[in-house]
Amino acid sequence: MSVLLAVSLVATGLAALLHILFFVFESVLWRKPATWKRFGIASQADADTLSRMAYNQGFYNLFLAVGALVGVGAVLAGAVVQGRTLVLFSMAVMVGAGAVLLSSDRRFLRAAMMQAGPPAIAIIAALLG
Repeated sequence: MSVLLAVSLVATGLAALLHILFFVFESVLWRKPATWKRFGIASQADADTLSRMAYNQGFYNLFLAVGALVGVGAVLAGAVVQGRTLVLFSMAVMVGAGAVLLSSDRRFLRAAMMQAGPPAIAIIAALLG
């Protein structure tokens, strides 16, 4: 395995772990004030109103993370073309979601970089490797 492919797989793993964390925040812990305040929600009533959307979004993040991890597993199992394809697709979706987040409000730059940074590194390393 090349160094760049290894970097891609590590960055993919990090991106997947972050998306699993997003799942926990959005689908499991959403109604806790410490969680919804982290997302800029102003009140418990607003958090309750948004809870169904957050729940759905959390599962979207979980499924995306699972796809990325299956891609890593496939590469490690020797199915490099299939795994790399799944990694690239999953990472591209994460980068796209980060771009959409940033386009919605420039104040989300830090969150968008957290969401899109590791996947962008994974993509670059995979394409160069």
